[in-house]
Amino acid sequence: MNRQRITALIGKELREFRSSPAAVLPVVALVILCTLLPFFVVVVIPKVTGESLGQDRTIAQVVALASRRMPGLATLPPESAAQAFLFQQFLFLYLIAPIVGAVSLAAYSVVGEKQGRTLEPLLTTPLTTAELLVAKVLAALLPSLAIELIGLAAYVLLASMIAAPGVAATLLTGRSLVMIGLLGPFASLTALQLTIAISSRVTDPRSAQQIAVLLVLPLVVTLVGQIAGAFIVTSAVLVAVSAALAVAWLLLVMLSVALFDRETVLTRWK
Repeated sequence: MNRQRITALIGKELREFRSSPAAVLPVVALVILCTLLPFFVVVVIPKVTGESLGQDRTIAQVVALASRRMPGLATLPPESAAQAFLFQQFLFLYLIAPIVGAVSLAAYSVVGEKQGRTLEPLLTTPLTTAELLVAKVLAALLPSLAIELIGLAAYVLLASMIAAPGVAATLLTGRSLVMIGLLGPFASLTALQLTIAISSRVTDPRSAQQIAVLLVLPLVVTLVGQIAGAFIVTSAVLVAVSAALAVAWLLLVMLSVALFDRETVLTRWK
């Protein structure tokens, strides 16, 4: 694939998103929700009810189990350890937000251009099908990741200001970096590439969005399962899942190219 052609198309897509700020509002809204919701659950509700997380037996048992896989928790007082554990689990929300928000951009990127008759000129350029589809996925991913990083910075800053002492430092661990730096991008790439593949065969962007969002369900199950103490996902598991998602993304790129029939698009969508 030609890097210059991909970069040029990404720039074109980003300029279109910039001219239509409403396109990224779903991502912004979700990241704001992901940033504020944990503080409401972990800090505000216990203060309003007068119940301490550190004294809750169920949470104490889950934190004790998690401390075997997350050594940083064992050095904190009960209240700080409970907050640190929950704030770490809520980081999974930052994997969900880019997927849910960016699939709308990716779906419109193909279906919207079909409907607006702006896809045909691209298909007459030297761009290969793989270059076209990968560029559209990356163009949808980059704004989502940028907004996510801003939200994460606000998340850590608020934790240092509002949460118990020592909690913010536990968010800056190798496990967190693997989750956000590896698992997050590859999960988003997989979901977006699937959206693009489906978009090339449907006429309604919502059809592609609904199918791709199903990939969010395993992340939700993981979040709930860890908070409930059913299991703890280690850094090694996160790396393995990231590698599997990287392979899945490459396979979906090939599938997308196979499904995207340039001649059919040029003739059917007139």
